[in-house]
Amino acid sequence: MQIRAGYDIAFEFDKETAVVLMLSIHPDREQDLLSPHQIRISPELPMHDYHDIYGNTCTRLVAPKGPLTISNNFLISDSGLPELTPPPGKLTPVGGLPDDVLIYLLGSRYCDTQKLFDLALAEFNGIEDGAQLVQAIVDYAHNRIEFGYYHARNDRTGFEAHEERIGVCRDFAHLAVTLCRCMNIPARYCTGYLGDIGVPIDPAPMDFSAWFEVYLLGQWYTFDARHNEPRIGRIVMARGRDAADVAISTAFGKPLLTRFEVVTDEVTDETISAQRVA
Repeated sequence: MQIRAGYDIAFEFDKETAVVLMLSIHPDREQDLLSPHQIRISPELPMHDYHDIYGNTCTRLVAPKGPLTISNNFLISDSGLPELTPPPGKLTPVGGLPDDVLIYLLGSRYCDTQKLFDLALAEFNGIEDGAQLVQAIVDYAHNRIEFGYYHARNDRTGFEAHEERIGVCRDFAHLAVTLCRCMNIPARYCTGYLGDIGVPIDPAPMDFSAWFEVYLLGQWYTFDARHNEPRIGRIVMARGRDAADVAISTAFGKPLLTRFEVVTDEVTDETISAQRVA
């Protein structure tokens, strides 16, 4: 399968402002690119990439006062298969986890484990199979929160999502990650592209998506508490402890977002024909 993905984002800056972008696909997916993946800035500015402590690709620049447009459009290959689900198996004891995985058991900015620890034990204690335990947590978060773009709030924690019972995809992910960590399951937050491939088309404007990964049986597996089903064509951009680690843009000032468009579409004979006509 081939997927066409990209974005067109615009800001208005009231003064010269340093910016860090996290809009590149994750290095894990670079081998799947079928066309150049290039962040385009208008007006043209000096910028450079670096890798953060989680292995994500970040882009630094200094935006001048005035409008700034950031865009990208690329083609990537995908297996076309739903993501794997973990087989049955007991959880790895914390003492047996790899050193670099331990950080994903700790509380973080949006995953306030201390506030949900007792609830997690009450709800999920006694489930010994790792895959069943994670799925029980995903089911709980999926049923607990009502999705709606109008519920978006950029400072809501996992505990607050649990109490308010509303949110967007990041809130589903934060709640599920928090509960997993309470049960000694390493869990990390992910952001990236998720198109409506193999599922009914969502009429709402496309956005970047949030999901999470858990460490079971020696490897990472993808789960999505908002959709609660394996999906096709997920393209990860960044991973971290929570949304604070993977913000798509961090401006050391207060710019105004004036345009935000995201595209993630399967390339079919119909889309190719439409592009030729256009």
